[in-house]
Amino acid sequence: MRLEDKVAVVTGGAAGIGRALAKRFKAEGARVVVVVDQDASGADLVAGEIGGVGMAADVSVEEDIIRVTTETERRFGRIDLFCSNAGIACEDPSNAASTSNDVWDRMWGVNVMAHIYAARAALPAMLERGEGYFLNTVSAAGVLSHPNSAPYATTKHAALGFAESLSIAHGDEGIGVSVICPQAVRTAMLGGLEDRQLGGGDPQGSPGGPVFDGGVQGLDGVLEPEDVAESTIEALDAERFLVLPHLEVLDYMRRKSSDYDRWLKGMRRLRARFMTS
Repeated sequence: MRLEDKVAVVTGGAAGIGRALAKRFKAEGARVVVVVDQDASGADLVAGEIGGVGMAADVSVEEDIIRVTTETERRFGRIDLFCSNAGIACEDPSNAASTSNDVWDRMWGVNVMAHIYAARAALPAMLERGEGYFLNTVSAAGVLSHPNSAPYATTKHAALGFAESLSIAHGDEGIGVSVICPQAVRTAMLGGLEDRQLGGGDPQGSPGGPVFDGGVQGLDGVLEPEDVAESTIEALDAERFLVLPHLEVLDYMRRKSSDYDRWLKGMRRLRARFMTS
């Protein structure tokens, strides 16, 4: 998919990866970029920087997504690319089942249902035209896992599963689907980056040697949001399903599928290493 003259919606667009994507889409020639965020002033600020349109919305509320979709279609005629980027993270308080129901519900709403609401709202018009594209930010946790957050790993796996279903069901009807699956990116979600040196390699299989920053997510380096945007444009051009800004993730996926038990043992070592470091 090329962005020239396209109408794009970007959720979570006030900061981080969403902001970088919105700016890059405009630079690639998008006719308009609708910047959506729960932070209304932040959405307006980014929209002002790129000559776009800011809209306030809570992506976990279906009525908000319907409003964004309806208003965008009314003003600009169509949505060519719906980038469902907003996401949230947490860590397990004490064990894999210890996170409260309230947090699980919020994680599920933002990390999973928001993608479903976006497709439910935008897909009918796309199918009628015979073209459209969904770009969903998932995370490497969706294809691998996260050793310290069962809610994050679980919801990201579910988000990947829905994107696969969307592609399987409608890929032959003109609907493109891509998922962005980075490891650590220098955003607020990553939390407090620690400038500490960690010895040794990644039990998932990356080369040995010291690594810095970003905790368990940053073993293969911490990318900037603009790096993710660059990888995304390349994948959109090729209409490739997996967007892997950290190329190591593909190797880890292969190792996971080739020997699941060995991979799980490696993830346990990884968890133990970071729980005690």
